[in-house]
Amino acid sequence: MTNSEQCCPVFDPSPYDDKVVEWKNKLFVKDSMRTFMHMPVFGGFGKTVTRMMKTIDIAEAKIEDKDLIMLSKDPSPWKSELYINVTKEVSGAENLKLSGVFLTKVYDGPYKDMGKWISDLKDHVKSKGKVLKQLYFYYTTCPKCAKEHGHNYVVGFAQIEK
Repeated sequence: MTNSEQCCPVFDPSPYDDKVVEWKNKLFVKDSMRTFMHMPVFGGFGKTVTRMMKTIDIAEAKIEDKDLIMLSKDPSPWKSELYINVTKEVSGAENLKLSGVFLTKVYDGPYKDMGKWISDLKDHVKSKGKVLKQLYFYYTTCPKCAKEHGHNYVVGFAQIEK
């Protein structure tokens, strides 16, 4: 795979590693997919992202690749929600605005380490003397591009009480 064939840009973790991010009404579109014990049902993640991006492209609401954030939240072991930031409201999609303060931390490794990352991020929040409200994870590249880039960066966004 060459750079021109990669679908995901090379990710720079420095703006996200151990930072505090505050969002006020940051606009996202939301979709969901079935999971089994927090793992997407085969092909579900790609199909969901493709469906979302098609709707975003039709609405001409796509964020520049370097600023694109795709968050994931698992409300249960059987369902995952995906959020992609957009430039404007998208007709035919569930639009929502996220507001709050988030502690971020970057991880690099196989997805099987997600349990460790969740525990580490919860400990990180406690070490800062903060109270956790919600966890989100930003998968920065698809598996093919992560392999090509040599890194599988995942950013934890821990929403905290102010």
